[in-house]
Amino acid sequence: MEQQTAIIIPARYGSSRLEGKPLLKANDKPIIQWVWEKACSTPLADRVIVATDDERIYKTCKEFGAEVEMTSSSHKSGSDRIAEVASKHPEISYIINLQGDEPLIEISNIELVIKGVKEDQNADISTLVREIKDEKEINNPNLVKCVFDINNYAMYFSRSKIPFERKPNDKDEWKFYGHLGIYGYKREALFKMTKLPQSPCEKAESLEQLRALQNGMKIKVAVVNNIPIGIDTMEDFEHFKSMIEG
Repeated sequence: MEQQTAIIIPARYGSSRLEGKPLLKANDKPIIQWVWEKACSTPLADRVIVATDDERIYKTCKEFGAEVEMTSSSHKSGSDRIAEVASKHPEISYIINLQGDEPLIEISNIELVIKGVKEDQNADISTLVREIKDEKEINNPNLVKCVFDINNYAMYFSRSKIPFERKPNDKDEWKFYGHLGIYGYKREALFKMTKLPQSPCEKAESLEQLRALQNGMKIKVAVVNNIPIGIDTMEDFEHFKSMIEG
């Protein structure tokens, strides 16, 4: 059977901070189309599918030519939504969960995630991090931090500042890394993770990837230098719009 690599973009209309953001337009294109076009330009991906539970998003994606599938409205996370889509396509062996609110993500970043999960036999999941130096970012609970071992497998993710600085003056001894919310999954790993119950650490931190770690799954980490611009608020969207439209 063919082993496809698919980028699946989960897209919800409802958002606590910016409702309907997938359909907000910049340069006459909705955000979801910007993300879809980036995904379609990724050489290592065989196909791109938008996964949504909203008829408005479904209709819009159809209009600009995307492959789009309706999913259940009861999913609690994007990974549950992409697992539903993947379950219908046995030909898909590698699944990339690309957030629908990062229209400026670099294609090279997506490629790193694909390579991480396809080329490493021990990796169940792959993801990205970037070095952070700004104290506000390091202490911001909305920016998830990651520590990883010498083989670039994640040891832990936290909203707290990790590692803890017992000797804060020895700055040369460690670096801080912020997590970027894109994941690559081997097919069986995605289904395993989404069927597992929430783990204690996941509940405490409200971080789904901790369920995978607490159950012994391996997450491969690649370090990138650029900072993707995610759209969570109207201010974020106006900033993106000004960049695109000048």
